Amino acid sequence: MLNQTTLNPLQAGKNLLAFSAGGDSTALFFLLLEHNIKFDIAIVDYNLRKQSKKEVEYAQQLADKYNLTCHLFTAQTIEKNMEATARKIRYDFFHSLIETYSYNTLLTAHHLGDRFEWMLMQFCKGAGCAELSNMKPIQKREHYTLIRPLLHLDKSELLEYLNTNNIHYFEDESNLDMEIKRNEFRHKHSLPLLEKYHSGIEKSFDYIDEDIHHLIENIDIKSIKDFAYFKSSNNRRNDIFAIDKYIKSQNHIITANERELLKIEKTTILGRKFIINFDRDFIFIALYITEDTKMNKLFKERCRTLKIEPKLRKFLAQNSEAFLIIQKIILNSVKS
Repeated sequence: MLNQTTLNPLQAGKNLLAFSAGGDSTALFFLLLEHNIKFDIAIVDYNLRKQSKKEVEYAQQLADKYNLTCHLFTAQTIEKNMEATARKIRYDFFHSLIETYSYNTLLTAHHLGDRFEWMLMQFCKGAGCAELSNMKPIQKREHYTLIRPLLHLDKSELLEYLNTNNIHYFEDESNLDMEIKRNEFRHKHSLPLLEKYHSGIEKSFDYIDEDIHHLIENIDIKSIKDFAYFKSSNNRRNDIFAIDKYIKSQNHIITANERELLKIEKTTILGRKFIINFDRDFIFIALYITEDTKMNKLFKERCRTLKIEPKLRKFLAQNSEAFLIIQKIILNSVKS
């Protein structure tokens, strides 16, 4: 049942499975065992449901039974922006494990329904082909590879696998909360359409992926600490796709309004967290610094001479390596 394109990197990698004890991740857990894939699991207890303690206990029991490591993070109560905050907590935890234990792949149990649901939500917010197809089986991130081995399967196929094999899993009652936009799209739109047009939707994603492969140029983004940069493709649409990909790896989602600004502005601030600067055929991405920063006269004069974006200078004053990179790029562009 696993996507064949994902098996090679899984067999060769040190794998971390994002586990919740729900049907999707439990199905992936046992499918990985069937394919003799070595992996550990990571689970987050958000302290939002009484059932979560039983889910954590189940995860630990499975890890003990199959001789795996179970990483647990217990979050503090989330006061607001539940979905976005929970996602940040979850991925911050995963990223810390990847860094600490040298995992090179992160596995999630996203399936076809999740992908279709995501596509519909992006379509309704305003997105192009690249964004609509941005959930893929294998995606390279800065320090690891994100793999979704179930992306070709429907939820019903996963439940059939679990029930046929008498595998226990938990139902998250929050998935029925229609106040959550994701659930509304799932129950009112994506699920009915998938039930009726499953094979056509699956084929459409195959066609879209093939088209995007030819339309979107792969861009090599270089990064050091909190700074990233790349040479422009001379196609603003393509450059924005690369920016979006990097920003998502930093746990930030670009809004529709920010995307429009990126199309026309030389410098854009994203969520008061990141600054994006288009300059001399390069794109610079850095943390947006708002607090007062001491800059000596020599540094200020150098920035003025090089015509470095003023909003970027506070960051560069604190990050000499990034400043040297930009200085070199600018001087080389002047010579050429």
